[in-house]
Amino acid sequence: MTPAIIFTLIYSALAIIGGIIGYVQARSKVSLLSGIISGILLFMGVILMFQGNPVGLWLSLIVSLVLVGVFIGRLVKTKKLMPAGLMVIVGVVTVIALLTA
Repeated sequence: MTPAIIFTLIYSALAIIGGIIGYVQARSKVSLLSGIISGILLFMGVILMFQGNPVGLWLSLIVSLVLVGVFIGRLVKTKKLMPAGLMVIVGVVTVIALLTA
């Protein structure tokens, strides 16, 4: 497995887990839906990349960039490292891995 696949898989899991945690803690249906949808899209990208399909790389890159943008906004607003800072850091690493793939 390439670093792009590994980091995208990790980011996918964090998005899904974060969405579930957001729902449990704040009863935020938006967090749950966005976490599950973005996590599934990232996981679909992983599957496609694993099969050698370049669409997977582009799908993962677009979703990762959108998530990084969203979480940068949340980090600026809340100034809390968890979860926004973690998602920005892992997202930037994932984007770098995808761009170098």
